[in-house]
Amino acid sequence: MIIDLTNGTVEDRLRIGLIGYGYWGPNLARVLDHLRSDGVDLVAIAERDATQRMRASEMFPTGDVVTDGTDLIHDEGIDAVVIATPVGSHFDLAATALEAGKHVFVEKPLAATVAEAEDLVSLARRKDRVLMVGHVFEYTEAVSYIKRVIESGELGDILYIRSLRVNLGIYQTDINVLWDLAPHDLSIINYLLGTEPTSVSAVGQAHVTEGVPDIVNLNLNFGEQTLATVVVSWLDPRKIREMTIIGSKKMLVYDDVSSTEKVRVFDKGVDGPGHYESFGDFHYAYRYGDIVSPMLEHREPLGEECRHFIDCIRLRKEPRSGGRSGLRVVRALAAAQASLERHGARITLDDPLTREVSGRVDRLLIGRGAE
Repeated sequence: MIIDLTNGTVEDRLRIGLIGYGYWGPNLARVLDHLRSDGVDLVAIAERDATQRMRASEMFPTGDVVTDGTDLIHDEGIDAVVIATPVGSHFDLAATALEAGKHVFVEKPLAATVAEAEDLVSLARRKDRVLMVGHVFEYTEAVSYIKRVIESGELGDILYIRSLRVNLGIYQTDINVLWDLAPHDLSIINYLLGTEPTSVSAVGQAHVTEGVPDIVNLNLNFGEQTLATVVVSWLDPRKIREMTIIGSKKMLVYDDVSSTEKVRVFDKGVDGPGHYESFGDFHYAYRYGDIVSPMLEHREPLGEECRHFIDCIRLRKEPRSGGRSGLRVVRALAAAQASLERHGARITLDDPLTREVSGRVDRLLIGRGAE
């Protein structure tokens, strides 16, 4: 049974509608359908592409499959919608759903501009609805473990983070590689550090489609001590998902591609001399200790993420990756996009000029690039 804490009524089931059955939609549909035993029903799917609609009908014959997502939004029998559509449509769909009184889950990034993301956060608060963003890596056991290690102080002060997220493709037609891949790293780093960067700088290059960067190097400044570097690329022969965290006491490597040792903690470091009178007295002290790889429980992150969304609806609580978390990621993306357009200039996240900056790609440009 689901207790509605807003009006005190008791509902038998929580009814979900999914908008978008493209690349990620089938995974969301599968997980939501498996939550039936938790009092959740995936009752409808909306998808514009006829081929994908046919596939959705074959996989979920008991649910309604429609063309227009607004049909789900205005269906009074649906309690919440999950949006897995291109980024440019996130704001209109999410805003309409919130206005209609629906709880909303939006795949990353939350919106295409800071202004849009701010409006969604404000609207969710005003309507008292749950707004959650699909930052799926925050729900992995590896990232949860790393968060606990950092908070315990085992690594010491966090000095530097380097993240590498590269592979060959998949080239997107609506956003560049920064807006496609970097939201994962930004959400992880913000979550681990419990804060957002103060300023960013980024450089990139378009090699396959004119005007659409497919390689971006991003620097994030977290105050005076902590620097993070993120490299994202659609143009690399290997699939690499690796994050290195350097602390003043220990170091940690998170390899999401590894099937056996996703996290390794290195008791390694270097210390300069506390006191010296001449250059000859100056010596670095290197420390080489054990390498520990913890046993991590395997749970599907997407399943954990969807369960968290359902729990937040039932308990009326702010999600781990709620609207404010999504807004922080969009702020960093917009500042990075502004830096890209200014050839690597350092941009602060509170710069008002970034509110309308977007990583959306003109589809006519995509067409010209393919000719």
